[in-house]
Amino acid sequence: MNLKLSTNSQFTIDNSQLNITGSKSETNRLLLLQALFPNIALANTSNSDDSEVMQKALKGNEQIVDIHHAGTAMRFLTAYFAVNEGREVVLTGSQRMTERPIQVLVEALEQLGAKISYEKEVGYPPIRIKGQKITNHKVSIPANVSSQYISALLLVAPKLENGIEITLIGEITSVPYIKMTLALLNDLDIKTSFEGNVITVYPKQAVVSKVMTVESDWSSASYFFSLVALADTASVTINSYKENSLQGDSALVEIYKQMGVDSRFENNSLTLTKDSNFKPETLNLELNNTPDIAQTIVVTCLGLGIGCHLTGLHTLKIKETDRLEALNIELTKLGANIVVTNDSLTLVASNKINPNIKIATYNDHRMAMAFAPLALKVPIIIENAEVVSKSYPDFWDDLKSLGFKIS
Repeated sequence: MNLKLSTNSQFTIDNSQLNITGSKSETNRLLLLQALFPNIALANTSNSDDSEVMQKALKGNEQIVDIHHAGTAMRFLTAYFAVNEGREVVLTGSQRMTERPIQVLVEALEQLGAKISYEKEVGYPPIRIKGQKITNHKVSIPANVSSQYISALLLVAPKLENGIEITLIGEITSVPYIKMTLALLNDLDIKTSFEGNVITVYPKQAVVSKVMTVESDWSSASYFFSLVALADTASVTINSYKENSLQGDSALVEIYKQMGVDSRFENNSLTLTKDSNFKPETLNLELNNTPDIAQTIVVTCLGLGIGCHLTGLHTLKIKETDRLEALNIELTKLGANIVVTNDSLTLVASNKINPNIKIATYNDHRMAMAFAPLALKVPIIIENAEVVSKSYPDFWDDLKSLGFKIS
């Protein structure tokens, strides 16, 4: 399904209010913890494809578990099934999933005593997992890999006989996501520590019954920060957000302040207002802790006619697509002057944007949503627009409610 997006030449959003689904990152962590501790109840969970796939896999008893495009589910379920004593599964996914590496996590689990083998190419799904009782508790893992590998180990740790002690080797990537996982464990009174490069989670066989409420997704909020930055005048309120968020992408507040977006928290909601037309000539950001918002930021910069230099993006190459290369291709089609390396992106300031360009999405939800706000500047076509269901199924309906013309 291709969608053409456009807006009126003078576009304003006046005191609109949106309810955004719960964080996919928090939901998938809590779904796994709920599988380990069934007396936990969850509220405001994500309605994304990824979370539905995760929930189905945890509740089912099939021998072949297909998680489609859900990278988080692949990492978390690898650890879950590895410690699920007596259960044997083959964990697989889409064609792209079979190209996304899993070896670092597999080797870490093998250090603990897990039994995992590759069905096809070494280092990549599909993988066969024979669940074991795990008693080893010390493991080392490179610190610059996807934080989901580390979180996968942390989430299953309370149910291990001796817990876990993870030594991270090198510079740590995506610390906020690791801290999110530890905070959710702490909310269940599971003891943890994170000192230097060593993370420890202590065993806990049972937790008290509790309702865990998922905060709304900050990655999804990023598209509305972009809309407000690019609109002539705008005020949008999004629910349910808190100022002291566990999610690293809450860094959006400070980042978009530099692009004229004011953020105000009140009564569990966040109001975004176009504050000024102030904008820097070039935005320099290190996104090691928040790589998922890189696509949104660079598209906003293009729309504002400013340059940017973004670093710390090495994990984008192993996402739903190679996001750096995808950005290079699609932004160039729009007329941008862009240079990417293995871990950085540089956009040269320009006021030229080619209209009516078809943006390929590469089976990547964030490509579709990150480019959509550009319709405030020029008509744009989003190919395979249905990919947004991976994390934000209501996205196009929400844009229509704000006044976007979508056909």
